[in-house]
Amino acid sequence: MAGIHDEAEAAGGGQPRGARLRCRGAVVAEWNSGAGVEPRLSPRPYLHPVRTLAGTVVTEVRPEDHLHHLGAGVAVPDVNGSSFWGGTTFVRDRGPVLLDNHGRQEHRGWEAVEDGRLAERLAWLGRDGAELLSEVRETAAWELGAEAWALDLRTRLLAGPHALEVNSPATKGRPGAGYGGFFWRAPKHVEPPRVVGPGAEGEDALHGSRVPWLALQGTADSGARWSLVFAAAGALADPWFVRAAEYPGVGGALAWRRPLHIPARTAVERRVVTLVADGHPSAGDLDELVQTARIRLGAPAPETYSAAEG
Repeated sequence: MAGIHDEAEAAGGGQPRGARLRCRGAVVAEWNSGAGVEPRLSPRPYLHPVRTLAGTVVTEVRPEDHLHHLGAGVAVPDVNGSSFWGGTTFVRDRGPVLLDNHGRQEHRGWEAVEDGRLAERLAWLGRDGAELLSEVRETAAWELGAEAWALDLRTRLLAGPHALEVNSPATKGRPGAGYGGFFWRAPKHVEPPRVVGPGAEGEDALHGSRVPWLALQGTADSGARWSLVFAAAGALADPWFVRAAEYPGVGGALAWRRPLHIPARTAVERRVVTLVADGHPSAGDLDELVQTARIRLGAPAPETYSAAEG
């Protein structure tokens, strides 16, 4: 298993300066608190840069097309009216509008930094500063051979004393825009990445699907080839949100077609394992890599599904 290096916390304020995930002796991901992110971008912790074992960067932060996209992490466009996604909010019958509704995810401390596992405590604060959710987010890196490693991200979102309603642009009238939850923004290159899954290929075929895994395969402007394979794990899996032509990104969809209701003091848990590889393995090789990762990480394919798609 890969190791984690936790840098010293800043003097006085207790805010961490950063943490790093290492695999095969190399730094493959860097953690950022998000404390310096502009309020309108919904500040939150994120991973960037994330790299392949050969050093190719496979995340992007504040790209020109979507300034609120911050590497790999967890982002939700609407929790009880507060945006934890950043940027504009989709308003029914009006479209995207820049509202004064941005919340923030604040790092509240480390729960564990041991055995190659980084676990942090977070508070989700609404636009008015009230805490809507508390979260424990665990991130770990695992070796998967000479050309690939796995980033294992688990999140447990716990509602406070009040019930919560999670929405997306799709629940407000924009079909296909049910994003919210785990989200990975990949780098944008001259050519859009290929999207492939088990028995299917292309953004249209896999967007909104519940396939056990899907992959983005891109080529950097330098010519370096990379693959990101996203596999849902744990008890529940949501539809996949996929973008390739407009920009490269993959995420889960907590509220794909209708709102997700979280009762007071109830937790929502999700786990996504992302395989980070050099090159462009075939679909068959990708499937084999996913199965190997599931066995090694004890992360079987979900057998039950959330109601997000219904």
